[in-house]
Amino acid sequence: MEVVGVRFRESGHVYYYTPGNDEYRYDDAVIVESQQAKMMARVAIAKVDIQQSDLPNEVLPILHKATEQEIQKNQQNQRDAQAAMLVGKRKIRAHELEMKLVGVEYTFDRSKMIFYFTADGRVDFRELVKDLAGEFRTRIELRQIGVRDEAKLLGGLGPCGRPLCCGTFLGDFIPVSIKMAKDQGLSLNPTKISGLCGRLMCCLKYENDEYEIAKKEMPDYGKEVQTPDGKGRVVGLNLLNRIVRVRLVGRETPVEYLASELEFTKGRPHKPKAKAGERS
Repeated sequence: MEVVGVRFRESGHVYYYTPGNDEYRYDDAVIVESQQAKMMARVAIAKVDIQQSDLPNEVLPILHKATEQEIQKNQQNQRDAQAAMLVGKRKIRAHELEMKLVGVEYTFDRSKMIFYFTADGRVDFRELVKDLAGEFRTRIELRQIGVRDEAKLLGGLGPCGRPLCCGTFLGDFIPVSIKMAKDQGLSLNPTKISGLCGRLMCCLKYENDEYEIAKKEMPDYGKEVQTPDGKGRVVGLNLLNRIVRVRLVGRETPVEYLASELEFTKGRPHKPKAKAGERS
């Protein structure tokens, strides 16, 4: 099925719509329907064929390419949403709610306003919704997001000095684990492997596949190996360069070898099962 991928934010998730009889190019502004409201989006993937089974049950069509007047209207919506942030924060203080407002968004047709917030737990914001609805005269939705989504929404600079990956090009968050940091030989100090959101940095995933491949081709730490100079035990690994540091029997100073020069077996030594009547 031929579809067009669009994003509602610069680094947001890609949603698919059918193009109909029109042609769309990358970064075209288009009007689409989402969650029973009209929204403006930008084309992220101009045209792609995807199996029907990989798409949602109902794929809506793009309504039309946005006109210059519609683009200007959307820009005004964004300015109004920024102004609404101040009102929203004031209302939250008035209701004495333990929540932090991090973003406000108008739908293109202004039929709904979405307030994004973070909180440590559940918040009873029913009275706040009524107050905001009376203030803005439109449907109000309060949406609680996590700390990673907050960082994506607000942006900033990462420990590397570059703009946050999640705020510039990562459409979806990728699973990251502490095991990835261990495999890459990184410091396990949380302050050194965590991003602005306080969670593990997304970039730990980027090289992880290469480290996984290298681990399969190389012996483990402490493993006994056969080198061109005799037997030894692994005391260091350079996974990316496939270099193994080995302490040879009878020598104090370790010697480095390419993994391809060594003979070793992966995993723990196999222990044969005891026969009937014998102790294991």
